[in-house]
Amino acid sequence: MTSRELMAGFPPEMEGQVTLANWRQPPFNRWSFTHVRELIPTAAIANDPAARAELPSVPVDLGGLTFDFDGARYDLASFLAETETDGMLVLRAGEIVCERYGKGMDAATPHILMSASKSVLGLLAGVLAGRGVLAVETPVTEWVPEVAGTAWAGATLRDLLDMRVGIRFDEDYLASSGPIIEYRKAQGWDPLAPGDEPSDLRSFFRSLTEPNGRHGGAFHYVSPNTDLLGWVLERAAGRRYPDLVSELLWRPMGATAPAYITVDRLGAPRAAGGMCATLRDLALVGQLVVDRGRGGGDGAQIVPADWIGDLLEAGDPEAWNAGDFAPLLPGMEAHYRSKWYVRRGGAPMAFGVGVFGQNVFADPENGIVIAKTSSQPAALDERLISLTMRGVEAIRRHLAGG
Repeated sequence: MTSRELMAGFPPEMEGQVTLANWRQPPFNRWSFTHVRELIPTAAIANDPAARAELPSVPVDLGGLTFDFDGARYDLASFLAETETDGMLVLRAGEIVCERYGKGMDAATPHILMSASKSVLGLLAGVLAGRGVLAVETPVTEWVPEVAGTAWAGATLRDLLDMRVGIRFDEDYLASSGPIIEYRKAQGWDPLAPGDEPSDLRSFFRSLTEPNGRHGGAFHYVSPNTDLLGWVLERAAGRRYPDLVSELLWRPMGATAPAYITVDRLGAPRAAGGMCATLRDLALVGQLVVDRGRGGGDGAQIVPADWIGDLLEAGDPEAWNAGDFAPLLPGMEAHYRSKWYVRRGGAPMAFGVGVFGQNVFADPENGIVIAKTSSQPAALDERLISLTMRGVEAIRRHLAGG
């Protein structure tokens, strides 16, 4: 079934209907990932139409780009096809050198970012920290005393930012029961089963009471950490999370279009994975990292430069090596800091990652940003993750002249 056959007709045929029960499954995600607000309640993240960033198009011929992976030779077209790409945009020195779309997506289409949404929160936290609104070494319970009786007790905001909270939560995307299912229902991403009582994110946090190691230890990927941080930022700033993103990031950086974010039945934002934005604006998020926090038409300092420097340099590779995701990126010297993954080395690359193939890569040394959205069949596909990393490295080398 193609994306054109999904939700086609008035009403759509049964086999082509996309619902809350199937929207993350193939082939339905080919349609749903660009139509999330038709399935789940959302809140708008406004841009400033009078201050949209200029993104001049200076196309570079990538037709000769090839690389080898898993015994096969890839060019750009085969790389994009095999990784189920909905859109890819490449910036060099702030100019569009490559922009490709498929599956009904174009430059004006918001696409769900999944966990690349976390990287947006990481920059927003930096803005508020730089303004003295919050200190990242304070305990989370100082801002949200409601979680004092949970496994988050004793954890700092820095622990949450770096995914180093000792909490028992298995982020198993194939699970059919357990806390992750209750988490999805609480955020409004899964339908309630018969007999279920309506829940919400902020009530769900209080259910995670079991520790799993010490705070500040190994990297342990727990999406509710980021949703809880969204609550912290709202409390600290006295503003709704989507309004904070709009006022402190989206408008200042010159976003080309409004974005939106999914919310639960009481309006709590899914900061961990619910942002939906155009590919150009996802690339502008990466450009903020490349330009050390500067952005917008006047090059204003939006995110503190020292926050970006800390993000690139201050993560703990030992925590990464002992953590959950090191096997997904074998052989890569890496760390995780302030909701960004960082490939360490002579030319470090920061990147945000979302399930089903959502990515933004920022290479400050070479001035390159690669934004890529996809509708891959599986939430986590180790082969496609490795293929994506290999393809991104090939693009970086090609554009950097290496």
